[in-house]
Amino acid sequence: MRRKNTKRTTRRFNYATLALTLLLWLTTGSVKAEKFVFTTAWTAQAQFAGYYIAKEKGFYKQAGLDIVIQHPTLTSSAFHRLQTAQTNAIMMSMMSAIGFISQGIPLVNIFQDSMNSSNILVTRWDTDPMKLKGKKVAIFNSDPSYMAMIMNHRENMNFEWVRFTSNINLFLSGAVDAMMALSYNEYYQLQQAGFKMTEESIYRFSEHDYNIQENGVYVMRDYYLSHRDECRRFATATRKGWEWAAAHPDEAMEIVMKYVHRYNSPTNSVMQKLMFKETLRLQIDRDSKKREFRVRPDMVEKASQMMFESGMIKRRVTYKELTGQ
Repeated sequence: MRRKNTKRTTRRFNYATLALTLLLWLTTGSVKAEKFVFTTAWTAQAQFAGYYIAKEKGFYKQAGLDIVIQHPTLTSSAFHRLQTAQTNAIMMSMMSAIGFISQGIPLVNIFQDSMNSSNILVTRWDTDPMKLKGKKVAIFNSDPSYMAMIMNHRENMNFEWVRFTSNINLFLSGAVDAMMALSYNEYYQLQQAGFKMTEESIYRFSEHDYNIQENGVYVMRDYYLSHRDECRRFATATRKGWEWAAAHPDEAMEIVMKYVHRYNSPTNSVMQKLMFKETLRLQIDRDSKKREFRVRPDMVEKASQMMFESGMIKRRVTYKELTGQ
């Protein structure tokens, strides 16, 4: 009997030692983190501050993720990288995602960055945007300007579209009568270029029944079904990054500029501070007055309905479909 008790005691000691070793292994960060590649919507800038901070502050690492942050180029878009398995997740607008899903490309939203529309229409010569019927309007080439097209259809504006990739030179040169702009980007570029704008010459889509959430993070449905936990951990760590950024704006901007310089983004610190402030503002839900980082079912339904009525998609996309339920 004494020998059996000794063996039992030894076995318990071995189990306890193994458990303690495993605990130390986990807490000291010796476990190899899972690689997760994320591609932003554009070049390095303050629009992606929360992601940079989640990486730099170790929030992703704490979640067991080895995050690689990529930026697309003119020759290699984020969506192309997702299709060719060069990345696990990409950032894109809700309407773009709805468009792809309606075409049979199964995407799932795993994190929602924006709660409001940043789309604005800026005109020349202090002209009322609603008096531009039949005029030339510059729209983005890289990401379809769904809002402009929907407004054009619903308001019978009959715009003549002129596509551009980036920059405001086409508009400043007088080649077009108006241009689509983002409130956190081209709007401030125009200000820095000395272009004078009045509220009468700006059409803010969010104030005219076109307030639809924009950028979120999307993965392919197959990846989502087999990596639900990784997606959840990515979302939790990213939210923590954005909340930290909002609470520490000065240090957040230092991290942003670190990425801007590393990737040689053509911008400046003043522009980035303005972008950062506006990006944070767009994250505030108008109803709850909080940063919710969630997809709103009502906005998915509204966006899908408007796109369907405007002939952009052949079928409506549901909230459950977009969120992988």
